[in-house]
Amino acid sequence: MSVKAYRVLTKRHLALAVMAVFLTALAVVIAAALIPYAYANAAAAAKRKLPIYCTDRSNKVVSITFDAAWGDEDTGELIDILDRYQVKASFFVVGEWVDRCGESVKALSEAGHEILNHSDTHPNMSQLSREKMLREISACNDKIQAITGKCPTLFRAPYGDYNNALLETVETMNMYCIQWDVDSLDWKGLSADEIVKRVVSQTASGSILLFHNAAAHTPEALPGIIEGLRDKGYSFLPVSEMIYYENYTLNHEGRQIADSAG
Repeated sequence: MSVKAYRVLTKRHLALAVMAVFLTALAVVIAAALIPYAYANAAAAAKRKLPIYCTDRSNKVVSITFDAAWGDEDTGELIDILDRYQVKASFFVVGEWVDRCGESVKALSEAGHEILNHSDTHPNMSQLSREKMLREISACNDKIQAITGKCPTLFRAPYGDYNNALLETVETMNMYCIQWDVDSLDWKGLSADEIVKRVVSQTASGSILLFHNAAAHTPEALPGIIEGLRDKGYSFLPVSEMIYYENYTLNHEGRQIADSAG
């Protein structure tokens, strides 16, 4: 090898070595910069609040809940079905729906079903300021109370969309935020048989079941769900009568665990 070729090769090795050192140093700097963000994200996740998804019950009780935001065509039929099976359900209603369907709200209440808060205009609550969150919930409460004489103590976020700010706002109003652990997916247009199989197979004691009052096949599916769950030994309570209000912890799944047997 000539001296000239040796020098060129040596320079290349040196350049590669310098580049390797530079890239290693850059990787160390980037990693050091990202570590605080990783810890911050982990801390934020650890502090994330949860609504109530279900309760830890040993007595095979569940809650049937409906969201009412748009249509009203099937509400009367749902009342008839629930009455026939002597089941009391929980209806989370939107304030604008109350404006349009006040007679249905009255009929539901008079039939013994509880009327609960689902916001006033059905927005993505996590995108609102705390002030707007408060207005959404308060306006709906006022409309419900004007018809039923009762102010709701339970709230369900539209689309199931929540953040810490929303849950803290709900708490300041002495209310509880309710989700669900069994989604019927009736809003996706599933057939009645598909809804029945899905709900009956996924339900456990303390489950909160989600339906919609205006979904196409919910009235057809409801009798099969009630009968199927009763065959398994389940009974039904409005969600306000099933959840715990004190002496409980909420686990990472949003399941209420009573401090003593409940």
